[in-house]
Amino acid sequence: MNPSPLSLTQVSGHLIRGALIGSLALLAACAAPGTSVSGFDQLNLKPGDTGNCDSSPCAVFLQIPPGTGSYVVTGNEVKVGTYPAGQNAALGSFWNSQAFQIQGMNVPKAYAYIPNTR
Repeated sequence: MNPSPLSLTQVSGHLIRGALIGSLALLAACAAPGTSVSGFDQLNLKPGDTGNCDSSPCAVFLQIPPGTGSYVVTGNEVKVGTYPAGQNAALGSFWNSQAFQIQGMNVPKAYAYIPNTR
């Protein structure tokens, strides 16, 4: 007995369902390291967080994990400053989106999405 062929509607339904499941899995994997935060004129981030600020400029604070000494923080690969371990660092106010990295610590970047209103 030969199985009946799938209709175009059935095939496209399977493809759409598979693409949706794959997309959701990818989004979950991307969001796994940190949390999503938002703020009007300031963001308080930890490594791995993604923040959305509703205003520009936006003041950004980054929690430096515990450790010893001080660490250089970069924003979009440009030095922002040097901050002590275990502190909530005031990085400054930014007009554009930034990817913050703590140099010398094996932690994920923190992202601040800031609307460019200039």
